[in-house]
Amino acid sequence: MPGPSLRQLHAHHAIHQGGLSGAAAKTEEMEELLEAKEFEVAHQAADHLIEYWETRIISHADAEEDGFYQEMAGKNPSLQDAVLRLTRDHEVLRIIVKDVKALLAEEGLTPEVLHQFHALLVVNAIHSRDEERLLFEEA
Repeated sequence: MPGPSLRQLHAHHAIHQGGLSGAAAKTEEMEELLEAKEFEVAHQAADHLIEYWETRIISHADAEEDGFYQEMAGKNPSLQDAVLRLTRDHEVLRIIVKDVKALLAEEGLTPEVLHQFHALLVVNAIHSRDEERLLFEEA
């Protein structure tokens, strides 16, 4: 059963903004460590950033999929297509996180890993904007 904060636009928006701003700040910190040539600490920061994506962003996605999306589509069946698209966004985030973990383990903190971290930020920002528009403004 979804919590009340998922059902209220202002609270849901705050969750999205908090998660995204935290991920952006942690990404920036990792990049600053790289620029300072603190490679070992930067790699640790990348590991922490992956953990953040998993525990903060992906866990929020899991909570949305575990009832909230179905509840919204149940109230308004025309949202079913939107729910499918939003669920796919979550899957894309999961795929990128999985790929980043593998790249980081195999190759270290490469430019490709940095690109993937930025891709996560972009996909998440677009997803959050679309979710708020599709599920709250049209509901």
